[in-house]
Amino acid sequence: MAERVTLPVLPLRELVLFPGATSPISVGRPGTLRAVERALKEERRQILAVAQRENVDHVTPANLYTIGTIAKIGQVQRGLGGVQLVLQGERRVTVLHYQEREGSIEAIVSDLEEMPPLNAVDPLFQALYKEARERSAELGQKSGLPEEVVQQVLASVSEPGQFADLVAGYLDLKTADRQALLETLSVEDRLRRVLVHIQRQIAVTDAQEDIKSKVQEELGERQREMYLREQLKAIHKELGDTDDGDGSELREKLEQLELPEAARKEVERELSRLERTSKESMEAQVIRTYLEWIAELPWNNRSEDHLDIQQAARILDEDHYGLKDVKERVVEFLAVRQIKERLEAGATVTAPTGAAIGAAGAGGHKGNEDERIAKGPILLFLGPPGTGKTSIAKSIARAMGRKYVRISLGGARDEADIRGHRRTYVGAMPGRIIQGMKQVGTKNPVFLLDEVDKLGISFQGDPASALLEVLDPAQNDSFTDHYLGVPFDLSEVLFIATANFAENIPAPLLDRMEMVDFAGYTEQEKLGIARQYLLPRQLSENGLTAEQLVVEDAAMKAVISGYTREAGVRQLERELGRLARKVARDIAGGTIPHLTIGAADVRERLGRPKVHPERAAARSAVGVATGMYYTPSGGDIMFVEASVMRGEGELVLTGHLGDVMKESARAAWTYAKTHAGSLAIPEETLRRDVHIHVPAGAIPKDGPSAGVTMATALVSALSGRPARHDLAMTGEITLNGRVLPIGGVKEKVLGAARAGIKDIVLPKENEPELDDLPEDVRNGLHFHPVATLDEVLQLALLSPDAHAVEELLGTAR
Repeated sequence: MAERVTLPVLPLRELVLFPGATSPISVGRPGTLRAVERALKEERRQILAVAQRENVDHVTPANLYTIGTIAKIGQVQRGLGGVQLVLQGERRVTVLHYQEREGSIEAIVSDLEEMPPLNAVDPLFQALYKEARERSAELGQKSGLPEEVVQQVLASVSEPGQFADLVAGYLDLKTADRQALLETLSVEDRLRRVLVHIQRQIAVTDAQEDIKSKVQEELGERQREMYLREQLKAIHKELGDTDDGDGSELREKLEQLELPEAARKEVERELSRLERTSKESMEAQVIRTYLEWIAELPWNNRSEDHLDIQQAARILDEDHYGLKDVKERVVEFLAVRQIKERLEAGATVTAPTGAAIGAAGAGGHKGNEDERIAKGPILLFLGPPGTGKTSIAKSIARAMGRKYVRISLGGARDEADIRGHRRTYVGAMPGRIIQGMKQVGTKNPVFLLDEVDKLGISFQGDPASALLEVLDPAQNDSFTDHYLGVPFDLSEVLFIATANFAENIPAPLLDRMEMVDFAGYTEQEKLGIARQYLLPRQLSENGLTAEQLVVEDAAMKAVISGYTREAGVRQLERELGRLARKVARDIAGGTIPHLTIGAADVRERLGRPKVHPERAAARSAVGVATGMYYTPSGGDIMFVEASVMRGEGELVLTGHLGDVMKESARAAWTYAKTHAGSLAIPEETLRRDVHIHVPAGAIPKDGPSAGVTMATALVSALSGRPARHDLAMTGEITLNGRVLPIGGVKEKVLGAARAGIKDIVLPKENEPELDDLPEDVRNGLHFHPVATLDEVLQLALLSPDAHAVEELLGTAR
């Protein structure tokens, strides 16, 4: 039976002492100090070193393991903070009983005998022992110990059990794992467990070495990179560049912006991503580009408005000739904005001022006065090319003291043109709206959306639908571009759109805008524009003075009528530029010092006339009626010819007509057959073929306003009554002969006036639109508003031509 011994207890924190191992111990707790003092009084100076189950200051027997090591106290060094001991483990013991004595703990212990292997020379055990020694040596070397020290330590033990205890004392293990090894009495099992821990330590050491080498390599590259960057920064500083390599300047710029809450959160998130990302990575470049866009947008930068109505009217008169109605509408628009600013500033609005707001056409409805005052209409300048739509927008910006930006929407077929691309796409960028805001640099510019009637639709989306949010005052205060991903306020932007045809604008988009019509110019207006604006500009561009080139009014009119065919003045300016260049060449060559150009000199300088506009026919003729039409270049007249020939009563249509004009011709044919008696049309002629032709057959023609003209030409041919050559007409008809209203009255009338027509027939419902005509044109023409086709025929058809009737009857027979 093993001998029982009573020993003072030395509780160990996070430490297990193995037999044969030596370890320094610091003692400072009062109870532990008493136990040490008791052990030192004994001759053998023995103490029980046992590990604590939990790391606590007040130790109780319940917190101590029941297997420990009897240790001999070696060197003792006393100090102010406690005692330093050197313990040398001797043998394993098991605690039979713990008891407290005089503030310390003592234990009754009994020795534990090891369980040696059944066969110490067993090859398997020998292989295990050898492997453990070799791996221990390897671990010692990997841990940084000199090879001689490792071999010396391993050579100091030869017994497998002693070897396992020695190595276990050096292994970096948790207290529970160390205690488990101490409690393993089987030498073979303890050796196998030690080997497992050794292999694990070697794997950890290898992994650490690998990580360390990679870190060292990366640190080397980083240090080199940092060194090069510091050099590059110093170079940029010397050169005066402001390269923000570390993002600090960008962060500082973004922090100075007064961003909305949603934008601020997104900016902070992207800045954090940028700081965590390598500066050379593609992702960092994408993030940086995004943040630069945010930093350069005018979140709160505004232009100060100068809404002086008298000054605005003066600027418009300085920049544009004519366009009286347009100028009045623009001045009204600016007046309304001035009143709104006064309201926002707290001014009192009287009843007449409120009436002025309504007269000026402010948006909204009676039930929402606050919204009507806060929001304004979005103007749509509608008219042919070259009539001053874009330049009027520039003048508005100048009159208001705002900056001006223009984007062209002609041919835009992708929704991303308006809303931008999402940042997930390669090469993503904001839409044209945000690009324009960045370009102009203020939050309240005059923003021109040019050619909104030429938007396209494709599989990539409908840009016109994307414009709905931009042009809706109820939504554009939180316009979200796909690239930005945060709302941007467009409510302070003055949007102005331009278009040539209202029919090509989608109805929902058109509903958000207020149309301002730009009609074509008369010859007299073109003469004034050329004299006041175009000719001085071309003289300046070609290095001439007003004394070196003088163009008489007759010559200017010859250029207008013979070399241009447009509602606007764009081509007229080109021709004046050609004229100035030819004169500049002669003056530079020393041929002439100056030149005055009269009407006879125009052909010599510009060559033969390029335009041969239709002129009123010289005499009235059977089967020929004069109609009016409207194109993007302005209005003009056209002739519709009808002829009766032998046949089976069919209607033949030629002249490259569209479906609408073909249907108008069939309606006129049906009307003539139905009312043949009242129209004095011989019965025989209705059984013959009728051919209707519109000259210039290579040019496509279509539109809902040629019915009256076709019916007049048809009835004239069937009845033998000539149609008046000095009368032009427009309007659509029904089968019952009712004349329907049409569009483009102003342009058509101006075209007829240019062609020398004096009498105009138009639908009665279009009569109010005559007020839009220039006064000189209106006074020089005779207008005949009609409601039925009978009225048209009474005005247009003359008495029967006897010779024509005889030919007609002869043809019928």
